[in-house]
Amino acid sequence: MSKIAVVFHSGYGHTKRMAESVAAGAGAELIAIDAEGNLTEAQWTTLAAADAIIFGSPTYMGSVSWQFKKFADASSKPWFSQAWKNKIAAGFTNSATMNGDKLSTLHYLFTLSQQHSMIWVGTGLMPSNAKAATRNDVNYVGSFSGAMAQSPSDSSPDEMLPGDLETAKQFGARVAEVASKFTR
Repeated sequence: MSKIAVVFHSGYGHTKRMAESVAAGAGAELIAIDAEGNLTEAQWTTLAAADAIIFGSPTYMGSVSWQFKKFADASSKPWFSQAWKNKIAAGFTNSATMNGDKLSTLHYLFTLSQQHSMIWVGTGLMPSNAKAATRNDVNYVGSFSGAMAQSPSDSSPDEMLPGDLETAKQFGARVAEVASKFTR
């Protein structure tokens, strides 16, 4: 079985809830980036041992949170030795609006993975875009490059839609499936 880590920052709890769903689908270990943008040495060791790393950040002002960016900058240490080369990578995000420029956050996560010479995995999910689709359907936001969720700015993490959380769970399962093909 592949070792999978979900490394994420969550400012208000919505991205944490999404990370938990991704981890449930992937059978992954959660690694929370703290409020100061730091990881412990043990968490860095977990990332080093992982076969797959799934990145998660809320979308703030069209990109990752500053805490996630600090983590990404600190990942230059494993980058220098290409320690994450050929690991599976994927990413997810959440924002308050339906678009919210979440795609630019996923592009940031993708670029980070490519600088580390990782292998990116998308959702593998068709969008729910028919007239009969409801906001609670899987992949209603319609993302292919990574999982996306939308949480109104005045909602609590407990109010996240089951469809977005199921999308995250199925996305995690896809990453685990792909990772297993590379770690046989």
